[in-house]
Amino acid sequence: MSSAWQFYIATLVIYAFVYIIAASGLNLQFGVAGIYNFAFIIFQAAGAYTTGVLSLGRPGSTGLQTYILGLHLPFPVPLLVSGVVAGLLGVGVGAVTIRRLRADYLAIALLVISLIATDLVTNATGLFNGATGLSLIPQPFASVTSSSTAYDWIYAAYAGVVCILVVLAVRVIIRSPLGRCLRALRENENAAAAIGKNVAGLRLFVFGVGGAIAGLSGSVLVSFTQAWAPSSWLYGETFVLFTALIVGGVGSNLGPVLGALLVPVVLAEGSRYLPAFGAPTLVPSLEWILIGVILVVFLWFRPTGLIPEPRRVYPRAWRAGGADENRPNLVDDDQRVAQGLVAR
Repeated sequence: MSSAWQFYIATLVIYAFVYIIAASGLNLQFGVAGIYNFAFIIFQAAGAYTTGVLSLGRPGSTGLQTYILGLHLPFPVPLLVSGVVAGLLGVGVGAVTIRRLRADYLAIALLVISLIATDLVTNATGLFNGATGLSLIPQPFASVTSSSTAYDWIYAAYAGVVCILVVLAVRVIIRSPLGRCLRALRENENAAAAIGKNVAGLRLFVFGVGGAIAGLSGSVLVSFTQAWAPSSWLYGETFVLFTALIVGGVGSNLGPVLGALLVPVVLAEGSRYLPAFGAPTLVPSLEWILIGVILVVFLWFRPTGLIPEPRRVYPRAWRAGGADENRPNLVDDDQRVAQGLVAR
């Protein structure tokens, strides 16, 4: 296989891992907790920017770029700090918005925050280098090999390790008592509050953890592309991730994995191979048209996605007396939520 094909395939693999990481974080917020975070992309961008400024060194050492901090920290410190920064940003945004806004108003507010953040970053030249963004971000494994092909596959393995760790961490949260609390919040936050659950605290937790996962995905991506620009982190990318979740299966652990592979990778990349026809801008626009059509089709015909969220069944307390004394009675999690019995 030629080096060009190896670079192409390795790039697709890395992007697939990045999208799976991001979709898993959004699934924790939207699929499990029921929070419509239309500003998800800004947390991914924050993680990517943090990795850039913690890797580039002092401003001026890489040309005419201007940015804050300007450190040159060893790997994997930029990755870890990016997750922390994006998580703290998520907690901050959540603290400002969640206490006084119900779910639909919260979604609108977060979309507005995303738009404001994009305009701010584009025009704040001293902080973010304006629309030009950052470039020449150092590669973390450049000293390991001099072969660009070998480097691509080493980086793909690194992205895969981060992806597996994130998916497993999200799986632990989903299957834990905390996950049941989050699903109770999604189904009926008033019922969750009535049985003593801290609704605001749970939302802040989800904002923080989901933001941290988004920051990790942005860090992995920017260290590979070696560039960061605000035009690459627009609100439309958030809706691509929402489409991936709906196609794969909202609330399930494997749904984001399948959706991230099908929508941002297979569908988006497959549209590039369509023959040119019509207006010059028609074929490039087909990617967004197809994503929109698929989103509407799944919402109409299969809203649960290809891998629906499993119905979790738990043993209820055994009945006293009668023929069923030695046999547990099973009740699914949806009934427990409705009865206000979750995660006592």
